[in-house]
Amino acid sequence: MKIRSIELYHVPRKLRKPFVTSLGYNEYAQSVYVKIITDSELVGYGESTPSPYINGETHETCFVVGKLLAQGLIGKDPLDISSNFELMSKLIYANNSIKSAFDIAQYDLISKSEDLPLYKYLGGKIAKKIYTDYTVSVGRVEEMIEDAIKVKESGYKIIKVKLGKGGEKDVERIKKIREAVGADIKIRVDANQGWEVDEAERTLTALKEYDIQYCEEPIKRYKFDFLPELRRQSPVKIMADESVLDHYDAHRLIKTGACDYINIKLGKSSGIFKALKIIKAAENAKMKLQLGGFLESRLLFTANAHLAHTSEYCAFYDFDSPLFALENPIVGGMEYGENGEVILNDKPGLGLSIDEKYLKNANKIIVQ
Repeated sequence: MKIRSIELYHVPRKLRKPFVTSLGYNEYAQSVYVKIITDSELVGYGESTPSPYINGETHETCFVVGKLLAQGLIGKDPLDISSNFELMSKLIYANNSIKSAFDIAQYDLISKSEDLPLYKYLGGKIAKKIYTDYTVSVGRVEEMIEDAIKVKESGYKIIKVKLGKGGEKDVERIKKIREAVGADIKIRVDANQGWEVDEAERTLTALKEYDIQYCEEPIKRYKFDFLPELRRQSPVKIMADESVLDHYDAHRLIKTGACDYINIKLGKSSGIFKALKIIKAAENAKMKLQLGGFLESRLLFTANAHLAHTSEYCAFYDFDSPLFALENPIVGGMEYGENGEVILNDKPGLGLSIDEKYLKNANKIIVQ
């Protein structure tokens, strides 16, 4: 099998309301979809919805770099994922989000070629139920309380609260939210690198009484040397996110005792190929993992759901991003059930396609 052509499409998706973190403000999810078409007529689908605040990528850079990657992959065997990943790495450094789109499309193809759903191709099985959290953006306390109540009333089992806009104010936010939603729903928080080290120590100590499941990336990613001591002092468990791009980062933080958990995002890790290496590192350390993302659609999160069924250590799921958008351009793939349950079909590959009506008038690049 050889790659005959590759198509890239930019499909902006308007969000129901702005998504706000300590890193930035988004009204749209800027998705770049990749279609890899083979000489056997099999088609693989991938997605990049880049985060300029984390990866330094935009949909414009994804188009430029995506064209370069596509030119390098034409004529290659899409089933030789290791060689193709090495090729992409040689063509250009980093640009992990757009590389993840090519990676996901190739895994879609290779599992389709075996007539297996991706999780089965990867050696997994469906032996557990997956429930996503639902995220409350950081902002005015009153609005955050209102959003948190809506999340609970919608049946979700877990609320994720974005923080990182001032430690004392963040404690007040959580205090008010916990009072509003009660004690029978889990709360996890994400500072998105928003606190200074001493501020993180004070804030996490103060959050103890509000039964917080864990805190993602409390301090700047480049201050990872401070994480071991912060973790030792914190009554709230620490999840590394932005400070773990690949398995090398994972090994370093595990070795130094810097975190309790790790958050995998395919857009950070360059896709499934390296995500599997992070999972292996976590399994060896008996460390639980979260699977999450940026503002991607159901395409990428379907890949996440397949990964979730490959390891018992994939224990936390942040799969709510597709629900933020007004429209869903994906046909098939994962579905949402009651209480935020995430359900997969058993079709080959990812079990999905992209609705052609969203591609018809999209900005596109075709490489043959």
